Amino acid sequence: MVERNRANGPHKGQELLTAGKALDEAQAVMILIHGRGASAYDILELGTYLASPEMAQLAPQAANSTWYPYSFLSPLEQNEPGLSSALQVISELVAQVEDAGIPAANIIIGGFSQGACLASEFAARHARRYGGLLIFSGGLIGPPGTPRNYEGSLDGTPIFIGCSDVDFHIPLQRVEETATVLAELGGAVTKKIYPNMGHTIIQDEIDEAGKIVAIVTGNPSVRSR
Repeated sequence: MVERNRANGPHKGQELLTAGKALDEAQAVMILIHGRGASAYDILELGTYLASPEMAQLAPQAANSTWYPYSFLSPLEQNEPGLSSALQVISELVAQVEDAGIPAANIIIGGFSQGACLASEFAARHARRYGGLLIFSGGLIGPPGTPRNYEGSLDGTPIFIGCSDVDFHIPLQRVEETATVLAELGGAVTKKIYPNMGHTIIQDEIDEAGKIVAIVTGNPSVRSR
C-alpha cells in the first residue's frame, strides 16, 4: 500500500510504503529507511526477511532517492535542508505510529547505509526506549569531532550495528564511535564488524536483527528467512 508522508522540506509528500499488518491492527512496527540511490521498495525487500504476523512495516521514500546530498561525514549545514527534512520524516512516522496506539517500545527503526545513518542519528537525538534499532553499514552523522551532546536515555533499547571493516563509505572509527555513544545513552548495543564484507547486508546481520524482532513481537518463532 502506498501513502504519503507528512513531513516538511524537500521530502514532503513523498511516498510512504506499507507492508505486513495494517497499522490499526498491528502490535509492533518496523520503520525501514533506504540508502542513497535506492528506494522504499528496495528496503521493504529487507523487511520480507524480518516479517512477523504481528508487525506492520513502514518505508518512506526520499526525494530523488537521496536523503541528503553529501557524505554523512560532511559538515551538518552542507546537508541541509535535506537532513532535517529526513529526520522529520522519521519523527512524523513515530508520532503516527504512537497515535495508532502503539508505544515507542514496540517500534523498531532500521536502515541501510544513508538510511542507517539517519536511523542512528534520529535515535540519538530523540533518545527513549524503542523496540529496537538496526544499523546496517552506517553511523552517527557529522564530521570528525562533532559534539555528541545528546539528551535523554535509550533505556535499554536493543541495538544491532553491523558493518565491514573496510567499507569505503563508512569509516570503522565512526562505527566504533556510534556504538560507544549509543551505549552511553543507555542502549544495549550488539556490534559486529565483518572482515572484507563490503557495503552490503549479509545473513548473519539479518539473523541478529531477527532476534530483536522476535523480542519486540513476543513471537519466539520469528527468525530471518
